[in-house]
Amino acid sequence: MSEQSSSTSGSAGTSTPAGPQPEPIRFFGTTWVGHDGGYGLRRAGVAAGSLAAAVAGAFVLRFAYQGLAIAEVGGFVNTLVVVMFAVCTAIAFSRTWQGFTRRPADPSREDALRSLKAIGFIGSLLAYFLRSLTEAPGEKLLRSEYETARAQYEKRRSTRTGNPAARAKRPR
Repeated sequence: MSEQSSSTSGSAGTSTPAGPQPEPIRFFGTTWVGHDGGYGLRRAGVAAGSLAAAVAGAFVLRFAYQGLAIAEVGGFVNTLVVVMFAVCTAIAFSRTWQGFTRRPADPSREDALRSLKAIGFIGSLLAYFLRSLTEAPGEKLLRSEYETARAQYEKRRSTRTGNPAARAKRPR
């Protein structure tokens, strides 16, 4: 969350509200806050796009498997490839799904799993598809963080009594 003052932003001349600002979500921007600006259509588009990408990826993997069958590499290698893609897809799905609800405890570990998630990309796409059926992927996490930041900001603002520099000094 970024806190900004109520100054004008850039050359647009529009003022930004004081306090924490919501983080944008890929494909949604900040429309997830008020579910406005075509939020429903964006969710439908993201769901359809991620499902179409997962199906296209499955076809690519099928052609790769057929290439292995044509090359006659053997049953062991075929089984090894299928198991590897299945395990990587399951791990990518679970990590992506968990990433929608909480921040990773160890970001460096998530970076280390990036290649594994790339191999199991179908799992990530399916997680993205399923989450976009109910909300923007990551909306629940960002909404809770945003509401917490707004509550903390309001609490800080309400406890202030004014600008200490503007107070009149008391005579002694």
